[in-house]
Amino acid sequence: MTKKEIAKPNIIISTLDAERLEALLASLPSNSFPCRDELEEELDRAEIREPKDMPPNVVTMNSTVHFKIAPSQEEFCLQLVYPQHMDAKGMSISILAPVGSALLGLSQGDEIEWPKPGGGVVRVRIEEVTCQPERSGDFRL
Repeated sequence: MTKKEIAKPNIIISTLDAERLEALLASLPSNSFPCRDELEEELDRAEIREPKDMPPNVVTMNSTVHFKIAPSQEEFCLQLVYPQHMDAKGMSISILAPVGSALLGLSQGDEIEWPKPGGGVVRVRIEEVTCQPERSGDFRL
């Protein structure tokens, strides 16, 4: 690890999200989106829990999350969605987008470095999970 790299935080993914994401990845050509390998590595290293056992501050699929990207310090509040649920209003981010893949399974306060298409990395920091389906009692989304 170089001096500027940060250690990858632990991530937690629900059994439902893991199953759906594995099926999605299996359905796509191997070079269909940037950071596919990184998303697969994250799924492999994740702690898998039942949806009812998800901590309320973890980014799950269909969560709305407030996050910052460094070094620009740009802030976003977007819903993490499957590609078919992207909205035209710009209020969502696909799990297949590089930053979308980085968000999954992180907890409030976590940071992760993630590759950018074309080279380099961005640092993503979770400021707040503003809405999480599991926290609201919806274990099917």
